[in-house]
Amino acid sequence: MTTETPTPVTAAGGVARTKRGTRLLSIDEVRWASLALALFVFGLILQLSPLPSWTFWAAYLACYVAGGWEPALEGLRALRERTLDVDLLMIVAAIGAAAIGQIFDGALLIVIFATSGALEAVLTRRTADSVRGLLDLAPAQACRVDERGNETTVDAADLALGDIIMVRPGERIAGDGTVVSGASDVDQSTITGESMPAEKVPGAEVFAGTMNGTGALTIRVDREPSDTVIARIVTMVEEASSTKAATQLFIERVEQYYSTIVVAATLVIFSVPLLFGAEIDSALLRAMTFMIVASPCAVVLATMPPLLAAMATAARNGVLVKSAVVMEQLRAIDLVAFDKTGTVTEGTPRLETIRTLPGAAVDQPAILAMAAAVERHSEHPLAAAITAAAGHSGHPPQHAIEFGSTPGAGVFGTIDRQRIDVNRPRVHGPGTSEDSALDTLVVELEQTGLTVVVVSVDHKPVGLLGLRDTIRAESSETVAALTTLTGRTPILLSGDNPRVADAIAGRIGITDIRAELLPQDKAAAVRELQHQGRTVLVVGDGVNDAPALATAHAGVAMGRKGSDLALDTADAVLIGDDLSALANVIRLSQRAHRIVVANLAIAAAFIVTLVIWDLAATLPLPLGVAGHESSTVIVALNGMRLLSQRSWGPRSR
Repeated sequence: MTTETPTPVTAAGGVARTKRGTRLLSIDEVRWASLALALFVFGLILQLSPLPSWTFWAAYLACYVAGGWEPALEGLRALRERTLDVDLLMIVAAIGAAAIGQIFDGALLIVIFATSGALEAVLTRRTADSVRGLLDLAPAQACRVDERGNETTVDAADLALGDIIMVRPGERIAGDGTVVSGASDVDQSTITGESMPAEKVPGAEVFAGTMNGTGALTIRVDREPSDTVIARIVTMVEEASSTKAATQLFIERVEQYYSTIVVAATLVIFSVPLLFGAEIDSALLRAMTFMIVASPCAVVLATMPPLLAAMATAARNGVLVKSAVVMEQLRAIDLVAFDKTGTVTEGTPRLETIRTLPGAAVDQPAILAMAAAVERHSEHPLAAAITAAAGHSGHPPQHAIEFGSTPGAGVFGTIDRQRIDVNRPRVHGPGTSEDSALDTLVVELEQTGLTVVVVSVDHKPVGLLGLRDTIRAESSETVAALTTLTGRTPILLSGDNPRVADAIAGRIGITDIRAELLPQDKAAAVRELQHQGRTVLVVGDGVNDAPALATAHAGVAMGRKGSDLALDTADAVLIGDDLSALANVIRLSQRAHRIVVANLAIAAAFIVTLVIWDLAATLPLPLGVAGHESSTVIVALNGMRLLSQRSWGPRSR
C-alpha cells in the first residue's frame, strides 16, 4: 500500500478512498485473502440454510483453494529444502479436517492464515513505497554552472564531485556540498530535525533534499549522488527494515520443530497399526484425530488473542501498534531514546522573553510590536511566533512599509520613517560598550537554549527576543515514568546544537544527550546501545529519525506531525502525539506476555491430555474435536481480558 496524504472532506475524498482500495487489491495476497474470506462467509450462510450439504462443502473447498494454494506452495518449497514449516502443517491439518468431516474448522484455519499473510504483505508494500518516495525529496535536476558562468540544466544523478550548482530561492538543493557564495536560510529539518532554518554562508555544509530560503546559493558538490545523506537514509532504512522483518513471535520460532514432530507422529500413528493388521479406515481416523487434537490451533490462539486484544486496547487509548510481534517485543524495552524537535517538544517556537538593551528609548511591548509589524510579511517560523505573541500582548499593532529581507540575516521595514531590523545576532567582539552588552546578553540567552533575534531601530539594537520550542506538557512525567518502568533514564538524540539540546533535556530530566547528529549518527548511536546489551525503543517524528526507528528494537512515531517515512518505518504510532501513553503500552505488553504464557500452559495441557488419550486408548472423534475446540475457546477468552479498559494504566492488574 502506497503512502497516503490526508484526504480532504470533499467529493474528491471518495475518489481518493477508491484509489486507496484499488491499490490494496493490487497486492496478490490481499486479493486471495479477500476471496477466501468471501467464500468462507458464503459457505457459512449455505451451511446455516436448508440447502444440501454439498453446497457449503463446495464453497468451503473453494475457500481452501483461494486461501491455501500459496501457503501450500511455500510449504512444498520449504519441504524441498528439507524444512517443514507450520504453513504446510496447517494445510495438511485443514485437509485432514475435511477428510473426517470437519470442513468448517479447516476453512476457518485457511482464512486465518490467508488474512495474516495479507496483512504482512500490506505492511511490507507500504514501507517499501514510502522508502522509495523519500528519494523524491531530492530534485531530479540541477542547475550546473561552468567556469565561464554559463548555466546548464542537468540530471541531479549526473552531478560529479567538484561541480558548481546554483540554487535559487525556494528551490530544493540537488546535492550534498559546500556553499561557495551567497547567503540564505535553509530548512534542513528533513535531515537534522532542527526546528529552525539554518543560516548558510560561504563555507557552510548543505544537504541534498533540503529547502533553500530567500537567498541564492552557489554550491560545490562534495559527494556523489549515490552517497548523499538522503540516499544513505534510504539504504539504512531498507537494510534495517529487512533485518527486523525476520523477527518472529516466540511460538513461530519453534514451529519447525513442532511441525516436524506432529507430522512424523501422524505418519507413525497411521502406519504402525497397518503393520499389525488394522483396517485402513480405522488407522486413518486415528491418525486424523491425532493431527486435529495436536494441531497448533490452540497454541496459535494462545498467543494471538492476548496480543490482538492488547493492540485494540492500545489503539483505543491513542497508540497504534502495527503487529503482534511488536506488541510482544515492547515488554522487553529497557531504554528509550527520544528525538527532540517534534517529539519531546512541539516543534513550534514560542516567544519566551523580551529584553531591553541599556540606553534603549523603547519598552518591551513596543519592541515586540515593531518586530511583529516587520515579521508579519515573513514566512519564517520565528515570524509566526513573534506575530502571534504580539497579537496576544494587547499592545496596539503597528504597520511597516518598505518591507525587505536580507538572505541569511533577517528582515527589515519602515515604521514612522524609522528603519526597523529584525536580525540574527552577530558577535561584535571588542568594541563599544553597547556591543559588549549586546553580546553578553545574547550569550546568556543562548546558553539557556533560546533562539535569539535582535530588534534594531535605525541600525541601533534596542532589544532582544528569546524564543523557544515549546516542551510538551507530558514530557517530564513521561521521562520519570519510563525511568521507573525500565530502570534507566531515557536519552536524547538530536540534530540540534548542544546548547539547545542540553537546555531542553535538563528541563525534562534527561542527562544523557547526543547532539548535532545526522540521521546515520542517530542510527549508529542506537546500534552502539544495542551492542551494550540494551533493548532500545526510539521515539521520533521526522525523516531524519527513520534510520534510528528502523534500527531500534522498536520504533514509535508521532502521529500528527510525523513524516510519512517515520510513520511507515515505525512499529507503533502515537496517534494523538501523547507521550504519556508510552509507559502504559509497555506495561500492557508485559501483561499480554503473562497471559500468553498462561495460555500456552493451558493449550499444552489440553493437547497432551488429548494426545495421550488418543494413543493410549480410543479417543472418539467428536470428543477429540470438542476438547480441541474447548481449549481454543478457553485461551481465546482468557486473552480477551485485555480488551478491558482496566488493563490500561499503572494500577491495572
